[in-house]
Amino acid sequence: LLAAGQPGERADVVLAGDGAYSAIRNSLDGIDAVQDFLDHRYKELTIPPRDGDFALDPDALHIWPRGDSMMIALPNLDRSFTCTLFWPRDDFDALDTPEKVTAHFRQHYPDVAGLMPGLTDDYVQNPVGSLVTVYCRPWVRRVDGTLVALLGDAAHAIVPFYGQGANCAFEDCVEIDTCLTETGGRWDEALALYQERRKPNTDAIAEMALDNFVEMRDRVSSPVFRAA
Repeated sequence: LLAAGQPGERADVVLAGDGAYSAIRNSLDGIDAVQDFLDHRYKELTIPPRDGDFALDPDALHIWPRGDSMMIALPNLDRSFTCTLFWPRDDFDALDTPEKVTAHFRQHYPDVAGLMPGLTDDYVQNPVGSLVTVYCRPWVRRVDGTLVALLGDAAHAIVPFYGQGANCAFEDCVEIDTCLTETGGRWDEALALYQERRKPNTDAIAEMALDNFVEMRDRVSSPVFRAA
C-alpha cells in the first residue's frame, strides 16, 4: 500500500472506505473494477426560506419529472430547500447565458422559478457532478502481509435515486462486525464471509437505484402510475 521507500505505518488489516474513486482500490492488483457513468449529470440549486418559513411543503418529496430529466427538492434545517437537477450533460451546456437559464426555468419549472432569487448565480457557480455506479470484485486482497478490504462506495458506489448509499456502507460495517463475531475474530475468514454475504445485496441495490431514476423522472408523471 506504500510506494517503494515511502515512510509510513503499516497495519495487519486495512478497511478502505475512501469513496467511489478509491485510491486504495486503484492501487490493488487483481481487482476487477468497473465505473459505470450515467450520461446524466447533476447540479444543485437553492430555494431560500420565504418570510422565515419553508417556501414549499417540507413534509413532501418534491419531484419535477420531465421524461429524460428531472429536478427534485429536499428541505434543510434552515428552512431552505436544496434543488438538484438531473439532466443530460448537453442540457447543462446549452444554458450558457443567464437569460437562457431564466427562460428555461420559467418554461419547464414555472411553479418554482420565482422562488429562486439566486438561480442564475447558483447555476453558473455550482459545479456539475457525475453519477457513477461501481462494480468490483474481489473486495478483499492481501498486499505485502496486509489484509485489505474495500467497503462502502469504494466497493459498491451507487447512484443516489434510492437514497441508500450511506446506509449500504453502514451495513458493511455491521456485517463485518457480525462476521468477526462468528469467526472468533479471524480477519481472513471474516472478510471473506463479509464479501460473500454483501456482494449480492449491493449488486441488487445498484440495479434498483438505476431503475428508480427512470421511475422518478418519467413513470411518476403517468396517470396510471399515480392511480396505482
